[in-house]
Parts: sequence; C-alpha cells; structure tokens
Amino acid sequence: MSLGVAWILVIAAGLLEIVFAVGLKYSHGLESPWIAVGTGAALAGSLAMLSMGLRQLPVGTAYAVWTGIGASGTALIGIALLGEPVSAARLASIAAIIGGVVGLQLAP
Repeated sequence: MSLGVAWILVIAAGLLEIVFAVGLKYSHGLESPWIAVGTGAALAGSLAMLSMGLRQLPVGTAYAVWTGIGASGTALIGIALLGEPVSAARLASIAAIIGGVVGLQLAP
C-alpha cells in the first residue's frame, strides 16, 4: 500500500469517527437499535481503516490526524447542525486542534 492510500484511509477513518460520535448523540444512549447498529458500524469501520493506515504511517502522526478530524469535525457538526453554542474561544480551540495536527504532519 502506498503512503497516499494510507493517508486516505486515515482521513476516511477520521470522517467515520465523526459519524460515530454524532451517532452516539442520536442513539439516545444506544437505546435506538438501528442508530446504535449504524454507530457501531461507523466505529468498526473507523478502527479498521485506521489500523490499515498504520501499516505504513507513524502511529503518533496518524493517530493525531484521526483524532483531530474526529474532534474538530464533531465540534463543527455540533455547532452547525445540533445548535451547540459558537464563540470565538470555541472556534479558536478547533483551529488549535487543526493547527496541531498540521504541525505534527510537517514536523520531521
């Protein structure tokens, strides 16, 4: 597997991490069975893709990208779709997460 494919897998895994987190919200404590199944499938898919990407990538950087996509994406979805509060501090914090992930990617 090439490095490009490995990064695509990690990015896709991060996007599924967002689906997983939002699914937890909509499953009402995993009480909604179909949403809980979809949430579990998103989690399993995310972990499988992350695992495959880690065959080629450094664990620290790949994990940071995965969690960064999940954390910042989930926070942005919360703001955009779930009515969570938006403030300069929240947006700056999301930017800090993204900046940290980019910094890890660029560091030797």
